[in-house]
Amino acid sequence: MPVDIQRIEMDQLPCWRVRNGAAELIVAEQGAQVLSYRQGEATPIIWLSEQAAFKRGQAVRGGVPVCWPWFGDLARNPEPVQDAYQDNQPAPAHGLVRALDWRLAKSDSDADSATLVFTCDAVSDLPGWPHAVQLSLEIRLDQRLHMTLTSHNQGTGAIALSQALHSYFAISDITQVTVEGLDGRPYIETLDDWQQRQQQGDLRFTGETDRIYLDLPSTLHLHDSGLNRRITLETSGSRSAVLWNPWIDKSQRLSQFADDAWQRMLCIETANVLSDMVRLAPGDSHSLSVSIGVEAS
Repeated sequence: MPVDIQRIEMDQLPCWRVRNGAAELIVAEQGAQVLSYRQGEATPIIWLSEQAAFKRGQAVRGGVPVCWPWFGDLARNPEPVQDAYQDNQPAPAHGLVRALDWRLAKSDSDADSATLVFTCDAVSDLPGWPHAVQLSLEIRLDQRLHMTLTSHNQGTGAIALSQALHSYFAISDITQVTVEGLDGRPYIETLDDWQQRQQQGDLRFTGETDRIYLDLPSTLHLHDSGLNRRITLETSGSRSAVLWNPWIDKSQRLSQFADDAWQRMLCIETANVLSDMVRLAPGDSHSLSVSIGVEAS
């Protein structure tokens, strides 16, 4: 089956659907957000909320939102990242580009792959962030899904930023998955006064989880015994990741999120956060990349 790229509409959002053999990828122009990724009729690899709303100016729950030029609460970011924001208005969570329209600057395909490149043309005019940065997201679909977020400092001053590819993964049941590759790594336990701790063994889930892992290897594995599959994340330009599951109580307070959806999703967010923040001298570029593959286990 040849590679196929089509523009579609999902309620208010223009999107692009890419099919490569049995694989299907859907990307919204708003936020350059991957909404879904699946291979054949199997359970999707990237999770999209059953209650997701596809409205202009509103982030969609699930997929892979782009968090930039900071992650989470700006006040929890390093001072150089905070200082780059110069607005008196409260800083929105997860940065400034999730709900902006990105432009499809390039679309290529061959017999084995398809590539979409989105640029955020409004980035130099963001409120409170007066920095000349060229921002692009390249999304390539072959046997895997590859995403590369590139920031190029075109200004005359140095800047600092934090960022994440906020990936939601579809799983069988949160109690049946483990994350491999974290053993011995330091992490920040945000649910206990941001204390630093050290991971012992593979990570299993027994309650709400919101951890920032640091000094990571380039490869992590999400093993799902319920689906008999193993998702592999291979990263570059990143030494940190955020792992998040809201569990029972917080799920009831989240928008576009079913009360029981916590059982079917896990976020492993490839990131540059805290001590892994990005510093860009004038003319410098940085690329944050993740490749996502799946195999039977």
